Amino acid sequence: MSGRKPKPRDGLVSQRQLRAGELIRHALVEVLREHEIHDPALEGVSVTVAEVRLSPDLKHATCFVEPLGAGVETAPTAGHVDEIIKALNAHAKFIRGALGRHIDMRFTPDLRFRHDESFEAAARLNRLLDDPRVRADSWAPPVEDEEE
Repeated sequence: MSGRKPKPRDGLVSQRQLRAGELIRHALVEVLREHEIHDPALEGVSVTVAEVRLSPDLKHATCFVEPLGAGVETAPTAGHVDEIIKALNAHAKFIRGALGRHIDMRFTPDLRFRHDESFEAAARLNRLLDDPRVRADSWAPPVEDEEE
């Protein structure tokens, strides 16, 4: 019998990847909060780290982030999401170095930042559910008891 562990099937993520992803997500929040990154695109910008997905070997991390207020048209970050993501990716090595001091892992993974579009998808779904035509389809009259 070989000492190899079975590989997760396509699309499945191991518990190890999930645990390490959460560890990195929490540490990344601390790093982004504590360390000031000198970039005009990141001046005064708060970033929400929604999820961190790791490769099976835990050496590459995709960090899904959402700038605070990016979905609000009157927010200062509105329309600047691409610039913010580019700035985070440009400073990924600096962030990785700071992250390495916060986590206890054999390797600190390479970081790649991507915009998290799940917030936009949730807002779109809420708008669809608030549509009067959809509400009319889902509304049911109250049921009365027939005990008289």
